[in-house]
Amino acid sequence: MISTDALLDATRGRFPDLADEKLQLVPIEKGGSDRWFYRIRIGTDRMRIVMHYGRERAENHLYVHAAQFLAGLGIRVPQILAHDDFERLVWMQDLGDRDLWSHREDPWPDRRSLYVEALRQVFVLHSRGHLELNGDRLALNPPFDEELYRWEQHYFFQHCVDGHFGLPVGEWEALRDGALLRLIRERLASLPRTLVHRDFQSQNLIVAGGHVHLIDFQGIRFGLPHYDLASLLYDPYTRLAPDEQVWLLATYQEGWRAAGLPDNDFLEVFHLCALQRLMQALGAYGFLGHVKDRPWFLAHIPPALASLRTVAARIEGLGSICDLLDKLRPHSL
Repeated sequence: MISTDALLDATRGRFPDLADEKLQLVPIEKGGSDRWFYRIRIGTDRMRIVMHYGRERAENHLYVHAAQFLAGLGIRVPQILAHDDFERLVWMQDLGDRDLWSHREDPWPDRRSLYVEALRQVFVLHSRGHLELNGDRLALNPPFDEELYRWEQHYFFQHCVDGHFGLPVGEWEALRDGALLRLIRERLASLPRTLVHRDFQSQNLIVAGGHVHLIDFQGIRFGLPHYDLASLLYDPYTRLAPDEQVWLLATYQEGWRAAGLPDNDFLEVFHLCALQRLMQALGAYGFLGHVKDRPWFLAHIPPALASLRTVAARIEGLGSICDLLDKLRPHSL
């Protein structure tokens, strides 16, 4: 991780107009990846954000191009001010620290308008993003395919079922490697894909100037829009009531149909994507909490596990998954 003095020197070198300004760096605690964010206070009333990213995850190098691509679609994202690829530094507009999660206690009518705007923003990506790639030099992450869905499933068993709960391997290995989960990933991998955000949840949606802005979009890739919907509607960080989930899902579907897009088996695919997303999230919480020694992530396991049990019960033929989750739930409370 780069030193404070080096960050300040790099900032002054990149922005000559700040050479004589008094600058202060304030660390921003965010996320679980190898990226470090700082708020640069310039004098008393101006601010910028600088991000230093590591080499651990290749997708970090995609942040700047992804931001420019999304902005070109008319999607609200922080404006990129400068990029030093050699030092792995990105300076960007400061949109503040009020994300959608910060509004979790607001009355539903107020939250609803923010969620609707978030869905409208991501709908642009889902419906138009892939059409605008012709001639664009945007590098993408590997797409959602059967192998990525398999990785998510195994991630859940490795870092949540085993790594967090310590359930003996004999009680879940056959389920992990069996036909049931294979058929789910084959089904999802067979469907037409569009561009997706990949981590579309409340802490990656900044509310500034009354509008919702997307952040942490470096994971952009081809996948199913239902996955982004599931990420938001089953977000373990801020749980929506069932009737709120139903209303938001129906609102998105109305826009989907109005655009003339096919929605055959929409609800079935949504539930399958929700199953995948929640398994991935639970694996991530176990990995970050135990392997990366960030125990605060473990607090999200109980709500995510409860949501996974709800989703699994809505999918025909997942009795064995429900039985496994019932073994885990008493130990997660």
